[in-house]
Amino acid sequence: MKKFFSSKKLLAAALTLAFAAGTMSSAATAASLSRKPQDNLIIGSAIEPTGLDPAYVSDLDSATLTYNIYESLLRNKPDSYELEPCLAESWTISDDGKTYTFKLRQGVKFHDGTPFNAEAVKFNIDRQLPPKQTPQMAYAQLTLTDIESVKVIDEYTVEIKLKQSSTPFLSNMSISFGAAMISPTALKKYNNNVSNNPVGTGPYKFVSWDKGQNLVLTTNEDYWGPKPAVQNVIFRIIKDTSARVVALNNGEVDVINGVNSTLYDQIKSGGSKIYENESNNTDYMVFNCREGYVTADPEVRKAISQAINVPELVETLHRGFSTPAHSYFPSILAGYSKDVRTPAYDPEAAARVLAAKGVKELKLMAYSGARAANPAGGQVLAEAIQAYLKKAGVKVNIEVYDWANYRARMLTDKWDLCFIGWMGDHGDPDNFIQPLSSADPATNPGLWQNAEFIEKTNKARHMPEGAERVALYARANQIVTEDSGILPLYHVKNVAAYRPNISGQIIHPIGVLFFNQMSKK
Repeated sequence: MKKFFSSKKLLAAALTLAFAAGTMSSAATAASLSRKPQDNLIIGSAIEPTGLDPAYVSDLDSATLTYNIYESLLRNKPDSYELEPCLAESWTISDDGKTYTFKLRQGVKFHDGTPFNAEAVKFNIDRQLPPKQTPQMAYAQLTLTDIESVKVIDEYTVEIKLKQSSTPFLSNMSISFGAAMISPTALKKYNNNVSNNPVGTGPYKFVSWDKGQNLVLTTNEDYWGPKPAVQNVIFRIIKDTSARVVALNNGEVDVINGVNSTLYDQIKSGGSKIYENESNNTDYMVFNCREGYVTADPEVRKAISQAINVPELVETLHRGFSTPAHSYFPSILAGYSKDVRTPAYDPEAAARVLAAKGVKELKLMAYSGARAANPAGGQVLAEAIQAYLKKAGVKVNIEVYDWANYRARMLTDKWDLCFIGWMGDHGDPDNFIQPLSSADPATNPGLWQNAEFIEKTNKARHMPEGAERVALYARANQIVTEDSGILPLYHVKNVAAYRPNISGQIIHPIGVLFFNQMSKK
């Protein structure tokens, strides 16, 4: 029998843990945590964040926290990919497109009282550029790679000079990963990594993190913008999907993620509601393309793809919750074409090729539990792939790990197949396709490398908006399919379930929950 606690008891427990851990720095902070139910938003999450330093994480589960704790120079408007000012109030661009001058918002402070200014911007960007950049800073290579230098003009004016013009640069300055502003004081104090001690300028500030249990945030009383409607957020880790639904319907939590469409009726019958919107994402199977692996052979990759009935798989696991992917690009991206198709299901052809290539056994690594991008769960997906490949004469050995271990083992262990997904941070195709041209296994786990693909995506990155740029992305999307660089599986909707006393935007199109966009009665 699963045991649940009331909202009041849960908050009390969280505060007790916070005091015990010494993470509540003052009586003022403690007093700010109300025990009135309407002041406390409780999120039931399938997955725990891997960390809270935006320079070192790249997963959606961490993003939900980092986007609420930190801010970047720009941001997406609510419910839109359209950009608007955030910590930068305005900017100008030089005629050659290589120099951006940002006028910063004045009077903003980090949660520790450190002033936000041009020096802070320079400090945050410089820590992620060579020679200070480390291999663990995965997003720096996607968002900051075009930056040549950062110069402080005056206290509230900063100049960023690029090596060459970059069409997605402004959009990249809206992302939390890589572009978020962190207190320089905190970075110096915690040896350049604030994964367990986050200090930003956002509407919520960090209180405590009891690993495996819950993470507590409270309102930033000095926030420069409108104060959040809900004072405190308790991010509770509930790995089991059924347990999350029961907790929601019992009123133990207010919002849950990782919702499987098979549970919609149970959620609604319990008086809870479903929130969904179209998303910019693709979940896919990764082939290990490193030298020495059978999956480095494009004919083997194509045969494995042919062995899997993707539409059937998606319908069985998601039942209308997601759309089968026939290419890497989802339909909302410029460069998408309905005519680009992954290999059609052909188990007989797959079996012939795999037998001829001597492929008898493969290792598939998966994550346990559900994720927002895969509410059916990683192990369930792995077992479905295993069954398809068995029909093609290949034995698949599955190894399952919790999400944090899984992400680490993708970089260190031997495997032939695994799963990952990409959620667009904004609407520019560059953000979506650059990971597959990267030589960094943190963003491109299979290390598929294709010279023409890399040439096309790099050229498009520096080309002005227009038909020629779209054509380059269209060709890049086609190359991924032709070379079977990955096997796209599905494009999942953004879905969460919530109690009827919660209102506002539950999930932004980028897949993140912005707590300050919600209210609770």
